[in-house]
Amino acid sequence: MSDTALINQIVSYFKEFIFSSHIDAITKKHAQLKSYNINPIVVRYLSELIEGEYSPRGVAKALFYPRVLGTSINTSFGTRVQSMFVDLKVGGATGSLIKGMDIEFVDKLDQRKKWCQLKSDPNTINSDDVGPLIRKFNNTIRLAKTNNVQNIVNTDFVIGIIYGSPSELSQHYKRINATYPVCIGTEFWYRLTGDLSFYDNLITALYSAISGLDAQEVLEDACEKLAQEIEQSELFNF
Repeated sequence: MSDTALINQIVSYFKEFIFSSHIDAITKKHAQLKSYNINPIVVRYLSELIEGEYSPRGVAKALFYPRVLGTSINTSFGTRVQSMFVDLKVGGATGSLIKGMDIEFVDKLDQRKKWCQLKSDPNTINSDDVGPLIRKFNNTIRLAKTNNVQNIVNTDFVIGIIYGSPSELSQHYKRINATYPVCIGTEFWYRLTGDLSFYDNLITALYSAISGLDAQEVLEDACEKLAQEIEQSELFNF
């Protein structure tokens, strides 16, 4: 498969399983009043802040848009992207049989098999994660050697960070990189696909797809539906 075809597949995967899935979940679930635990003091304040008055639409915006912008998209992004590598066999990747590793692939730079734990971005771990993560890698190597995996070395176990640049790596990742390679952005995708331009081309294609999304009307309709339910409810005296 050509790099262009693979990029198109990845973009289609993002559109279907991340972007559209997120929008669909929001408009179906969060346009209903029953999905919220409401603090009447806070929503009155936020409505005044957003709309300049206490109104059903102001309350709806205060409830609905934090869900649109909330952390759920970051969680689903990480989960879906991990699945994508296996579903599309990106760079020949397969799901790892070793606990704690996400994918396995042949590194296109050194032709060695890599066991990879995937991370979304350069700031996804904190200081308390460093020690346990290194110990997990150490234990994994010992287990592999026990199972007669020959000629295995530390550099065969890597963390692959899907986007970003080395300058953005947190100090926690830099500590890990002293023992186990942390490959981020361009380098990660280069090792995976063998194409130095793959990451930049992929980001460009994804940005183009995002620019083409037309979801504003759908979100506004969902917020209006919530406002109408609020107006008809007995929870607030407007």
